[in-house]
Amino acid sequence: MALTVKDMMQAANAAVERIGASKAQELLGQGALLLDIRDAPELERTGRAVGSHHIPRGMLEFRADPDLPSHDPELRKDRVIILHCASGGRAALAGKLLKDMGFSHVYNLGGYSDWVEGGGETIGPMDRGM
Repeated sequence: MALTVKDMMQAANAAVERIGASKAQELLGQGALLLDIRDAPELERTGRAVGSHHIPRGMLEFRADPDLPSHDPELRKDRVIILHCASGGRAALAGKLLKDMGFSHVYNLGGYSDWVEGGGETIGPMDRGM
């Protein structure tokens, strides 16, 4: 039987713990990585969390695999990783993917608005100039 998005979301939400902004800030203070997986135009429109690292969801597998030349050294299996997207769905799916790849300390913050509403610092949208 083919998987549906509903099936994938249920599995992701069961595998990846959802945390709030205060817990995320506590973990960041201990060296965790806040990973924004939204697409670049989303960051340009809304801004981003101060100190966050950006890897678009579509590139995550290629950046997470240490055997590939595209590996991002910020992604280490011994590091706590806190994911967020716009609303939490992509972050859940990405978190499950990272767990499937051997990352054990992965959390879903939810959406960018969860960070903002939780008092997280932000850098505003990029000024495109004239």
